[in-house]
Amino acid sequence: MSERESMPYDLVIVGGGPAGLSAAIRAKQEAQARGLELSVCILEKGSEIGAHILSGAVVDPRALDELLPEWRSASDCPMTVPVTENHHWILTETGKREFPHALLPPFMQNKGCYTVSLGNLTRWLAGQAEAVGVEIFPGFAAAEVLFNDDGSVKGVATGDMGIAKDGSKKDSWTPGLEIHAKYTFFAEGARGHLSKQIINRFDLRKNSQPQIYGIGLKELWDIPAEKHVPGKVIHSQGWPLSDANGGGFLYHQANGQVALGFSVWLNYDNPHLSPFEEFQRWKTHPAIREILEGGRRVSYGARAINDGGWQAVPKLAFPGGALIGCAAGFVNVPRIKGSHTAMKTGMMAAECAVAAIAAQRGGDELKEYDAAYKKSWVSEELKMVRNVLPAVEKYGNFVGTLMGGVMMWMEYLGYELPFTFKLTPDNTHMRRKDEVPRIVYPKPDGVISFDRLSSVFLSNTNHEEDQPCHLTLKDPSVPVEVNYALYDEPAQRYCPAGVYEIVGVEENAPRLQINAQNCVHCKTCDIKDMTQNINWVVPEGGGGPNYPNM
Repeated sequence: MSERESMPYDLVIVGGGPAGLSAAIRAKQEAQARGLELSVCILEKGSEIGAHILSGAVVDPRALDELLPEWRSASDCPMTVPVTENHHWILTETGKREFPHALLPPFMQNKGCYTVSLGNLTRWLAGQAEAVGVEIFPGFAAAEVLFNDDGSVKGVATGDMGIAKDGSKKDSWTPGLEIHAKYTFFAEGARGHLSKQIINRFDLRKNSQPQIYGIGLKELWDIPAEKHVPGKVIHSQGWPLSDANGGGFLYHQANGQVALGFSVWLNYDNPHLSPFEEFQRWKTHPAIREILEGGRRVSYGARAINDGGWQAVPKLAFPGGALIGCAAGFVNVPRIKGSHTAMKTGMMAAECAVAAIAAQRGGDELKEYDAAYKKSWVSEELKMVRNVLPAVEKYGNFVGTLMGGVMMWMEYLGYELPFTFKLTPDNTHMRRKDEVPRIVYPKPDGVISFDRLSSVFLSNTNHEEDQPCHLTLKDPSVPVEVNYALYDEPAQRYCPAGVYEIVGVEENAPRLQINAQNCVHCKTCDIKDMTQNINWVVPEGGGGPNYPNM
């Protein structure tokens, strides 16, 4: 008999981000409209709502307008800085050219959008959810999917607390809790640990292409008042990337701060490339340095981003539950936005679940959700730009960007293209260490550019040290015998937090050292590892970064 206690709910949501919170609020709204009593809970692995949320972010309020139409009159809503200026810079090593926004289709403009801390927006949404009766449990990491005898999802179980590194139970041990529900929504974000299992178990990618990703790195800076222009939005492409795709952003947000960051698509093939170092180098560009000089860095973080778009969206519903938000992948890469689409998918899934519960269903497949998505503005928006990223990936920044622009205009004008480019998994793109040149990165100056360890310190990352490593290896020999021998172990460079190190080289006894306490839960290792030998699993609830304003 299980030592775990269980709690029943109508709807359990794994993940307290924009999608999960929107689903919870919409479920309660729908239930109230139907006169239905509905129990809803959210499990969030972070120490609080927003602790693990990281995004640029420029938010399209379209979904929020549908969910909470009166949000603009709420005095405590953090969406207070509308976009006032749009700039797209094409960088060379020392100069820049402004790309004219007039050449972009209207849907690529940021008119009506807001620049905001997405973490703060989720904290506000959590307050709205609790006000309508949603139960939120931060610090509880869903570690296991539970199944009924017929194979449908029964719910989830939180991880045990107080397990030592060797697997023994410490004096503080407490068993996890089982949460049973009529429907379980997985809103874990990009490359969710449980979502990955669900996708494989129910073969949800049978009719979709593989998901692909980027890694996004972000810092928050206080800058001098005379340099701050609230609502000014800057995106860049070009330098410093030469054999990879991606770009930078810099958003002037509230309170004299700028959010800036850099993304690198994880299909790059040079094992010597370091996304973190490329970000630090990008900040030294004269146009970026000019904005930051005299300022102070106050926070740092990193997170994987879904880049696959329309053709990489899997089947969304399965017996007993659904994938919502970035657990499935709804980022509009050309627009550099995904919060609004994530929120809308959570709302659609909630509406379908409440209707099913009202009809005295539960545990079956919400086929209505897949149908609703295919008819929604989310699908329409993603389909319109489906070929842009693959074009850049295939033909390079200059030609690919021009092709992407032409294709977006054609789709916008009603000429639906008769083809969709294919995607290939990111882990399949890597050349051997002797086939490509090494990249020599400049040392950080401690003023504009920084090292990884001082950066991780600013993420407020913390894990209980005496617990099993949550970065598991299917075969412990692979990191040295394959990854190090052939590729100089790229995990040492693609990890933005210094988690992976090859030590013992001077003694001619190399081994992989995993500094799991540094992990910022970005999931890049789970994605980019060439042999898919690394499997990221959840640590104890409450561990990881604690982003204050990201």
